[in-house]
Amino acid sequence: MKILLVAEAFDPWREVERYQSGQPGLAGKFGATAVFVGTLRDFNRGNEVQSMTLEHYAPMTRRHLERVAEEASARWPIEDVLVIHRYGELRPNDPIVCVAVWAAHRDAAFDACRYLIDELKTRAPFWKQELTPQGRRWVAPEKTK
Repeated sequence: MKILLVAEAFDPWREVERYQSGQPGLAGKFGATAVFVGTLRDFNRGNEVQSMTLEHYAPMTRRHLERVAEEASARWPIEDVLVIHRYGELRPNDPIVCVAVWAAHRDAAFDACRYLIDELKTRAPFWKQELTPQGRRWVAPEKTK
């Protein structure tokens, strides 16, 4: 399991490949990799979004993400988890989050990946502020759909 909180832009596909290739213990143990990449939209709640600033308190955020990954590992038979989450200022089309789950079977990989991203969206301690043409506004966490 690896949890990364990063201020810099990242290439999610390169990071997934880099992580997987650096885990020789995974070889032959997984038949599925589920990957979710969330990017910043240029709109939200009926307004144009020019940028977003994500704030967090690193020790609290890291511990929360680790706990959610441990919960997923306890619920589904998965082999490994990678979570990368940006903070700082982001622009539309920037990747915000990448969640990857390796499992022997696709159902476990999909279910655990969905659980992880839903928990990140609703419970992770990030504070989001959008810049719109009307000014700055704080964004409340989304409810799971």
